[in-house]
Amino acid sequence: MRRLLRIWFGLREPVDRATYAASGLGLAVLKYAVEAVAVGVSTGHMLTPLEFVSPSIYARQVFLKPAPEWLGLFLAIWTVPFVWIALSMSMRRAHAAGQSPWLGSLVLLAPFNVIFMALLSLLPDVPATPAAPSDPGTVDRPASPLDSAGQGMVAVLAALAVGGVAVASGIYVFESYGGVLFLVTPVVMGMVSGYVFNRPVSRSTAATLQIGLLVTLLAGGVLLAMALEGLICLIMAAPIVMPTALAGALLGKWVADCTSVVMRQLVGLVLAIPFLAGAEALTRQIPERVVLTTVEVDAPPEVVWKRIVEFPDLPEPEDWFFRCGIACPMRARIEGSGVGAVRHCEFSTGDFVEPITVWEEPVRLAFDVVDQPDPMVELTPWRHVHPPHLEDRSLESQRGEFRLVDLGGGRTRLEGRTWYTFDMHPQIYWTLWSDFSIHRIHRRVLDHIRTLAEADAAGAGGRIETAGVGASNP
Repeated sequence: MRRLLRIWFGLREPVDRATYAASGLGLAVLKYAVEAVAVGVSTGHMLTPLEFVSPSIYARQVFLKPAPEWLGLFLAIWTVPFVWIALSMSMRRAHAAGQSPWLGSLVLLAPFNVIFMALLSLLPDVPATPAAPSDPGTVDRPASPLDSAGQGMVAVLAALAVGGVAVASGIYVFESYGGVLFLVTPVVMGMVSGYVFNRPVSRSTAATLQIGLLVTLLAGGVLLAMALEGLICLIMAAPIVMPTALAGALLGKWVADCTSVVMRQLVGLVLAIPFLAGAEALTRQIPERVVLTTVEVDAPPEVVWKRIVEFPDLPEPEDWFFRCGIACPMRARIEGSGVGAVRHCEFSTGDFVEPITVWEEPVRLAFDVVDQPDPMVELTPWRHVHPPHLEDRSLESQRGEFRLVDLGGGRTRLEGRTWYTFDMHPQIYWTLWSDFSIHRIHRRVLDHIRTLAEADAAGAGGRIETAGVGASNP
């Protein structure tokens, strides 16, 4: 078992085809079994093997719709070690088969990764050829601090160039914020930095990780300085970009230390990024999601109804979430009454324009969203930053509704729903942020409606009681 753990999570153990095939099959069965149980218990849906291997994001969104919020987060965290095992073992397996280890990174390309892993399992092992003594990649000699700093700078600049290619092609050519940008690109940037930093002289793992971390921080700083992104979005991206870049740096160090692979093979991998971004842009699907938030109100539906149609100013937000620049609801007003009326929900960034489509007083109020403001104001040193994901409305509300359920005894369950699309991938990660944001917006509005409605109900009760006392005392 210890050897298996070293093979799965380490980088020094060679990977023969029998170990690779057995590990791949065994871990796939384990992953499928756990996910099938989690999905089945939480949604009642039986996850089929075909759905398990399918790269279709839309297919997964369909059966995850009724799932509790924790399931998406669990699946994301659960997948991380499997991605590392697949990538690190595939690179070592390609090397053991006499191929360039960089080819192992093709395991990231779903749905072709299954075919590619099968081919790696079939390729015969090739006896390792010792690197020539003159090959600097195999020489482990002391390096001066000045030499390390200089090579570190070269490594960082090379990795930033990779990031520039990915941003230019993915965002500004194909208008895609996808898995290639947030997962593949950081891995390749890390590989480049780790390989270049360790190729002249083998350096420590800690120093390599520091270079990988520096690359991600500088990449974010460049995007911020060039007014291409704001601080909020960079912070949101960090939990997936930073670990993948560090993993890539370790893989790049392994290639530099243990193989005689030349740089031009890595260049080919870098040049593939625009093609991958284009393919992803042409095939991506944008599923519709729904967020439901509920509160219970100590007031009858008739009283609550008057406050959902329109409501006065909300108090100034004290929540850090809204103070950071996320769009904050301020008030609501309506023009007209009944179906066809237009509701304006005013946010800190502008107005949502919402034509009423269902007016079932006092049960249900539904509306479409025909215009909406930016979802946030970016934190930035510049006056105006409008990255493409804001300009093109990556997050777009489609429609919404309020439902009032009479609980009896003068109490109401108030439900708020928003249907929206979010064109950023991997959605299993990004929708954690969007669902959380919409829940916080819902909660602020519903809590305000509850406060107003309960005050109205208390006031009405007081007036009725006063009237009764007056009638009994002539």
